[in-house]
Amino acid sequence: MAWEEVWDGERAGEEDRWRLMPWISNDKCVGCGICVDRCPAGAISMKEGIAVLDMDSCIRCGICHDVCPRSAIRHDSELIPGEVQANLEKAEWSMAECERLLGNQGERRKCCERLIKHFNKEKMVAEKTLRELEKLREVL
Repeated sequence: MAWEEVWDGERAGEEDRWRLMPWISNDKCVGCGICVDRCPAGAISMKEGIAVLDMDSCIRCGICHDVCPRSAIRHDSELIPGEVQANLEKAEWSMAECERLLGNQGERRKCCERLIKHFNKEKMVAEKTLRELEKLREVL
């Protein structure tokens, strides 16, 4: 599977991956519309008989998970293995392109080092965000 594919066969760019939380399994959705009616944020609509989630509007309340009779609205943690694999495929592609375009295998290693720095930065952002959210939770 190519790195830019979403695991339900739909396509999204790398920048859109975060928008897959939660996500709707097209294979399981029967288009009953219960989630559309129950979403307090109005973030779910129907398109061609299948529920579609607007992640810009989603407040991540979890109601859609609870009301879907077919369990078509899935939890984002299920996507972790696919996201890791997609990251590795994209990294392999980037490293190969660095070597091809810049002319030697040493560039592949430099690219790998830059990717490690990138993902360490992403990890730090996530960890700091989690700490701040935990502080917010304490005052709720």
